[in-house]
Amino acid sequence: MTVDLAAIEKQRDLLRDTYLLPADRRPASSARGLHHTALISSSVERTIWFYQDLLEFPLTELIENRDYPGSSHFFFDIGNDNLLAFFDFPGLDVGPYAEVLGGLHHVAISVEPERWEHLVRKLSDAGVEHVVHSGVSVYFRDPDGARIELIADPLGEMYGQHVL
Repeated sequence: MTVDLAAIEKQRDLLRDTYLLPADRRPASSARGLHHTALISSSVERTIWFYQDLLEFPLTELIENRDYPGSSHFFFDIGNDNLLAFFDFPGLDVGPYAEVLGGLHHVAISVEPERWEHLVRKLSDAGVEHVVHSGVSVYFRDPDGARIELIADPLGEMYGQHVL
């Protein structure tokens, strides 16, 4: 399959010109923020170890999932009053993680640059495969295969460019 990169860039320019308002003309968002993103866990304890002990995101709550009896819904503090949440579904074969259209590609979590370096070392020490990009992003998969990015750029910036 051949991809026409020039045509894609032309379409991107058209979309940007049509929809992207300058910051001073952009309306305020109707949202207050991302309350939580919920992923699926095959093992509550392993997920707690990975996110709390390895990545240093404190577990804030562990409750029953109201939608599926016996399932847990648990939350990690990822800063700035945001949460990363998980469900487990005991007895339900949900299969392995898969990237599909309409599905999750990755979750990017901003961390302070000093903390980023510390966490990259912890990933290495724990034997977690990871790839560092541009000196500020590290990509890896959690125990269930979800792709996670830790990015040392401030919230609202990506690789030195303001995106908010």
